[in-house]
Amino acid sequence: MPITKKITTATIKSLKVEDKRLNDTEVSGFHARISPKGHINYYLFYRFNGKQHNYLIGSANVLTPAQARDQAKELSGRVVSGVNVQEEKQVAKKEEERKNLTLGSYLKNTYLPYLVALNPKTANKAYRNITSAFSLFLDMNLDSISSWDLQQWVTERRKQGVSPATITYSFNRLKAAMNRAIEWELIEKHNFKSIKLVREDNTRIRYLTAVEEEALFKSLKARDKEVRSQRASANQFRKERNLMQFPTFDDVHYVDYLEPLVITAINTGLRRGELLSLRWREISFDKGYLTVTAQNAKSKMIRNVPLNNTVFEVLKTWRTQNLDSEFVFVGAGEEAITDVKKPWMRVLSNAKIENFRFHDLRHHFASKLVMAGVDLNTVRELLGHADLKMTLRYAHLAPEHKAAAVNLIG
Repeated sequence: MPITKKITTATIKSLKVEDKRLNDTEVSGFHARISPKGHINYYLFYRFNGKQHNYLIGSANVLTPAQARDQAKELSGRVVSGVNVQEEKQVAKKEEERKNLTLGSYLKNTYLPYLVALNPKTANKAYRNITSAFSLFLDMNLDSISSWDLQQWVTERRKQGVSPATITYSFNRLKAAMNRAIEWELIEKHNFKSIKLVREDNTRIRYLTAVEEEALFKSLKARDKEVRSQRASANQFRKERNLMQFPTFDDVHYVDYLEPLVITAINTGLRRGELLSLRWREISFDKGYLTVTAQNAKSKMIRNVPLNNTVFEVLKTWRTQNLDSEFVFVGAGEEAITDVKKPWMRVLSNAKIENFRFHDLRHHFASKLVMAGVDLNTVRELLGHADLKMTLRYAHLAPEHKAAAVNLIG
């Protein structure tokens, strides 16, 4: 049961665990609490705007009863004058935490969970990019990272030979994280707008010539033939030794995902991530189009892409080989593939095609549309660009077509 006595050294020493609380007789609301383990703290109980508050003054191991009472009197006076001391204390604590918040702890404990909730598939990749690119800043207080620090970072990265695109990508990741910190009132502001980034000339777009495109498909067919030959040879070897044989490729059109994937990329312009996350339920063979969902689209906007006859037949045939799979492009175990670099680079090497990335198949798709006379806004819609600025990069791809257009009025 709580005891009501003047809080003194003697009454504090005599306080027992079963007493729980000692209420002071001199200062209203001033009291001491004892924990089940015998630790004693001083408090001030008060009401503010109808709400009850219990303000922690301090430990009896640090403050004497007289010191605690003096603080209780001061706090009571401030409450009477209209100050909510508990709220004031919380604000001060938050401000102190904000001053001591490092970039590393913010990214790990606050920003990463936000990214996971936003998009679990890309969260860790974004987190690793920031922490890796800005490792020198992780121990710095969040509000102490200046534009000068970042401008120096840009300079050093350029000296190391990092491309402007990579620098810009990492910088924008950090800037997005800092923008959220402002929204969450962890920092008041940042001045990253003053950072001067090196801009890269993106007008050069790599696409295949007619000769290269023919060589690419020949290489794919040669790979198909080689894989079939290797499988037949392996099964002959195993047959001679009475071993279980591997599944034969004799009754399938494609030996694996690579050829259907490349043909789909060339004829739809989908990004690599959009292709690898594509599900069969997102392809409508009846209506002749596929759907890139908002979740998988870079722009976070849904779009429908028509299937021309080539890709329609390829996907329809590939579907007969993967009746039970959820994802369109799967490996041997019907698991969605996550990387195509090794077989893709080998096909390019055999085709003697240089300086060509898988992503350039998207540029190839766009270039063929432009050269066929398709207007840029339609190209924009098919590619899923948020605005026409990105699509304008393809305007220069077919100067001969521009010349032909001008000659129409000559």
